[in-house]
Amino acid sequence: MAVLVGKKAPTFSAPAVINGGDIVDNFSLDQYLGKKYVVLFFYPADFTFVCPTEILAFQERMKEFEKRNTAVVGCSVDSQFSHWKWLNTPLHEGGIQGVKYPLIADQSLVIAENYDVLAGEYEYDEDGEVSFVGIPQAYRGLFLIDLDGIIRHQVVNDMPLGRSIDEVLRLIDALQFYEKHGEVCPADWHPGEEAIKPTHDGIAQFLAKKEK
Repeated sequence: MAVLVGKKAPTFSAPAVINGGDIVDNFSLDQYLGKKYVVLFFYPADFTFVCPTEILAFQERMKEFEKRNTAVVGCSVDSQFSHWKWLNTPLHEGGIQGVKYPLIADQSLVIAENYDVLAGEYEYDEDGEVSFVGIPQAYRGLFLIDLDGIIRHQVVNDMPLGRSIDEVLRLIDALQFYEKHGEVCPADWHPGEEAIKPTHDGIAQFLAKKEK
């Protein structure tokens, strides 16, 4: 798997559904450059089992993301029409009605491939014929992108394993704290807790306090 942390987020322009029902043809993360942090997450497929729990959990915490000036964007290999249908299906019928953040359609598999979360790969035979080996869906990848379009955090789960929204928020807090104060955040750090001055004396003082 490619490590994209510290690199520019791969760019793309693709169909998406925004505001819970508006289809757009050329959705791009470029609109957020210099304006918002971005949490871009991939999920395997519409109308599945773990996926709606994550998608709805992000929507339930949208005010928390908005407080942190962070846009949430989902992506799967389904079409924009499948997204639209799922977004307009009530919860009691297995839908995700009420979700308002963008869902990108990656039918070409190019976005998932560029972020290296595609569960499979293309192979060529002796005659030069290409075929896809594996499952043409995305693993549960998540990327935290800063205001300059640089990926600062990535995590990839296998398909059966749902993600923690609390941990995503914690990492945004840690990144923004570091950017503002220049202090680094230790394990399990949360806002209001002590951080570390990035010097030998700083870590020594922090660890000494932990011993008490």
